[in-house]
Amino acid sequence: MIATFYKGNHTFSVVEKQIEAPQDGEVRIKVAYCGVCGTDVHIYHGMMDKRVQMPLTIGHEMSGVIDAIGEGVNGFEIGEKVVVRPLDNRGEKPSDKGFSHICEDLKFIGIDSPGAMQQFWNVPAFTLHKLSSQTDLKLAAMVEPLAVACHDVRMSNLKTGETAVILGGGPIGMLVAMVAKKHGASVILSEINSTRIELARKLGFDVVSPAEVDLVEYVRGKTDNRLADVVFEVAGVQTTLDIMTEIVGIRGRIVIVAIHGQPKPVNLFKFFWKELQLIGARVYEKEDYEEAIQLITENELPFEQMITAVQPLSNIQQVFENIDKNPNGMKILMDCQS
Repeated sequence: MIATFYKGNHTFSVVEKQIEAPQDGEVRIKVAYCGVCGTDVHIYHGMMDKRVQMPLTIGHEMSGVIDAIGEGVNGFEIGEKVVVRPLDNRGEKPSDKGFSHICEDLKFIGIDSPGAMQQFWNVPAFTLHKLSSQTDLKLAAMVEPLAVACHDVRMSNLKTGETAVILGGGPIGMLVAMVAKKHGASVILSEINSTRIELARKLGFDVVSPAEVDLVEYVRGKTDNRLADVVFEVAGVQTTLDIMTEIVGIRGRIVIVAIHGQPKPVNLFKFFWKELQLIGARVYEKEDYEEAIQLITENELPFEQMITAVQPLSNIQQVFENIDKNPNGMKILMDCQS
């Protein structure tokens, strides 16, 4: 089989290796597609070298077919289409209060252990979610990031008819916008990248560039001066942290989707003055994965237009180099069998 390895110093290798039999409790997957995530790009840039045990096969946004089943695994059959929820909570403690997806010793598969950018992948059976036989495996590779969006919207307690503003129109921001709209919200997407603005408009979103328009006044005009009910901070920059408390209305909710590795200034006076709520949202839970799978199965949202390119595993080095040269793309999929 062919496998890829991150070796540090902005370098991937592509090697041949023996296909391994699944151990007890494991399932071997013939990986169909694996999406390139922002976290994968951070790994490529060396930002996670203290955490990643090199050489490591990365990748966690995937789809595939069960190829072999280890001892002690029940409820699965060879040939079934599946995706992996890449969270290993086997270190969970009572002090984690049952929140397995954010337990203290959580291991993220594809970062802390081998991931999906290889032709065959052995994973614990408890990570699997079944797909219907009709599911498009190319679209199914977006279940994982879509589950992030489903979790973000669920944590926001978004209600039909409310106004949601998404700050940042990258892949996750665009998926949050889709899910929020699906839940009946009036969605405003804020983005400064012209390519992403064009795509967002093509997908039917009300999109505005805060570099060209006063975002606070724009939201006021769209809401009869009530401002937003929910704001999703997805861009992860100081300017969006500054504006999020300005565009949200009385008793509004702000969901922090982006990862902020360092402390940042936030206008706490606005939380007092407008009785705001600040909500953290990290990865996903089982129900978010199931919702994402349902949305992919229904295929009523424009997921296909989120795919920028599909590349063979052998091109992995070029793929990551090109992402640096052209960061405007949305979702690049690695074809793990081509």
